[in-house]
Amino acid sequence: MKVLILGAYGQIARLVRQRLLAETDAQLTLYLRRANRLQDVDPTREMVVEGDVNDYATLETAMAGQDLVLADLGGKFEPLAQNIVRAMTATGVDRLLYIAGLGLYHELPTKFDAWLEQSIGHDVMEDTRRAARLIEESDLNYTLIRAGYMTNNDEVDYELTEKGETFKGTTISRASIADLLVKIIKDPTLHSRSSLGIAKPGTDGDTPVYR
Repeated sequence: MKVLILGAYGQIARLVRQRLLAETDAQLTLYLRRANRLQDVDPTREMVVEGDVNDYATLETAMAGQDLVLADLGGKFEPLAQNIVRAMTATGVDRLLYIAGLGLYHELPTKFDAWLEQSIGHDVMEDTRRAARLIEESDLNYTLIRAGYMTNNDEVDYELTEKGETFKGTTISRASIADLLVKIIKDPTLHSRSSLGIAKPGTDGDTPVYR
């Protein structure tokens, strides 16, 4: 298995990287804007590419020959999603795991949905939604991860909701998101063409509940 990690210095990406190195024999391509931030690169299993996902030529070159792409990105999401879909299509890479935020479909309970829209801002939310639509309308075998507000708690405790279901909970540990991603990477048939909400059970509320 060859895995391209976009945004490889992201907190979730680093957790996934550690687990993949420990638990699998996957070959990793670590794609990030400043390569010198990565430590302890294993040259037998890891290749580092310094690049921006907005740089299409570099992205397409890194994409070639991969089996699966994990995107842990920030910034303006719509152009990033456009480049990812375009590069994957051009190189014949099919499986995409994409970390997004909650509220893409106004799937939250009413008060929490209203709070989120006001807190994040309509323009940012619409950018995220456009990016998600680009992925969902593509021919890629994608899994969108709609994550609750993230914590660094050292715990794996989560429940999933499917698209069309009301989102449960408000917060989630990054370790939990990483656990879900590693499970899918180990078995890429899981959650095919799905959009999954993920949050810690018992954290329901009108605003984020941290437990």
